[in-house]
Amino acid sequence: MRVLVTGGAGFIGSHLAEALASRGDQVTVLDDLSTGREENLAALRRTPGFRFLRGDVREAAAVEEGAEGAEAVFHLAAAVGVRLIVEQPVRSIETNIHGTENVLRAAAARGIPILVASSSEVYGKGIRCPFREEDDLVLGPTHVMRWSYAAGKAVDEFLALAHHREHGTRAVVTRFFNTVGPRQVGRYGMVIPRFIEQALAGGPITVYGDGTQTRCFGHVGEVVRACIALLGTEAAWGRVFNVGSPHEVSVQELADKVRALVAPGCPVEKIPFEVAYGPGFEDLERRVPSVERLRAAIGFHPERTLDDFLPEIVADVRGRY
Repeated sequence: MRVLVTGGAGFIGSHLAEALASRGDQVTVLDDLSTGREENLAALRRTPGFRFLRGDVREAAAVEEGAEGAEAVFHLAAAVGVRLIVEQPVRSIETNIHGTENVLRAAAARGIPILVASSSEVYGKGIRCPFREEDDLVLGPTHVMRWSYAAGKAVDEFLALAHHREHGTRAVVTRFFNTVGPRQVGRYGMVIPRFIEQALAGGPITVYGDGTQTRCFGHVGEVVRACIALLGTEAAWGRVFNVGSPHEVSVQELADKVRALVAPGCPVEKIPFEVAYGPGFEDLERRVPSVERLRAAIGFHPERTLDDFLPEIVADVRGRY
């Protein structure tokens, strides 16, 4: 197939593009390299049929050029990372809403299937765990920029499902939970590479909040396989799926695991959220996905655990450090 991957120079996008190319697809990557990195495309550039377009999904002409001749679209281009969203909210909102609008229009006009990447952030301040796709979304006030990302991604979901209902577009929505693996960088607040980089520098490893908040970390390879399977499954079209790991770990435990692997004598310090991100920042105590719908649709259940793949991520960050 000829496949367009928006945001394909990013962390998840580059792994997805490689997986598609490895099965014989001709891959076009559209990325403005604002958060993606050219080095993530090194292996793809040696692949027959690969094409890279440097462009912004907010520009309809760039999207149209990337979609020309495509038979499927994976839309991963987005403003990512808590720090970027807090510091550049206008760009984040425009990228996540206008960009998705352009990509959906291009896919609908061509009658091709599209996967739209959303986020577990849409659950907002919900307290029911594990989060299920049919749960209500509970967002905070509009003056807290953290929630602009959740609201934007929720609009993306509404757009994708509306295209499916109104135009019959074969659209699938995936809500990514914390996805980790090689190539991820800590620059935009991604916690595992940030902890590893801090430990390699001798510390301290800085834990935001009291460290009791929990997260679930899914390996990028499993996330990519789930995405490819979902877009190829007719029963998944017009539906939303959690994609991530159900294995829960506290941020303090994560810091201890990184310290043990990288620098056992490295100190760990706790920093209030308002110091890290500014006044009024809100965080969630738990973020755990239900993956029952994912299993029912494609027979997939994440198996790899943090203890299994954390050494792999440490080795990757150490190699780039």
